[in-house]
Amino acid sequence: MTRLRPRTARTAAAGLVAAAALVLTGCSATNPITTIGEYEASDGAGTTLDDVRVLNMLVVAAELDGPGVLTGAVANDSGDAQEVTLQVGDEEPTSLDVPAGGTVLIGAADAPARYSAVDVPVAAVAARPGGLVPLSITTTTGGTVELMVPVLDGALPEYAALLPGATPSPASTQDASEPQPEEIVEENQG
Repeated sequence: MTRLRPRTARTAAAGLVAAAALVLTGCSATNPITTIGEYEASDGAGTTLDDVRVLNMLVVAAELDGPGVLTGAVANDSGDAQEVTLQVGDEEPTSLDVPAGGTVLIGAADAPARYSAVDVPVAAVAARPGGLVPLSITTTTGGTVELMVPVLDGALPEYAALLPGATPSPASTQDASEPQPEEIVEENQG
């Protein structure tokens, strides 16, 4: 003979399940979804001026007042070419011609053929690695914005080859998601 639970116990259990579902889904109702909006997914800083997006800008330098290089990208989402001027601190400004719908990579010597690339050297970086320096960005239609960009040294392999005077090694130019040769050997051994 099977004994049935009282109706009140089933109702209470259903109420607890419904309350738990509301509590668990409440987190997404009160917190914005990060991947919907634009954000800097890397180490640099960025901004938008009208139809020009300035992405992942940072300066790579080994020391305070030493030479460095600006790196990042400038993308033009408009149907017209844009002239963009970049100036790190008190350095000489650098003008870029960014084609309609195009992207210019800054400080990327080995840029893919579909992009144009420009070097923007910095003679004397006015901050230590870990600090911030001002980057002034001017466009033909969006005006001027000053952005504080981070200064990084060559401690991370992806930036080591960008240091002034550095010679790129195969490890520094390899995609970080690809296993290094010694990692492949270790995987095979163990």
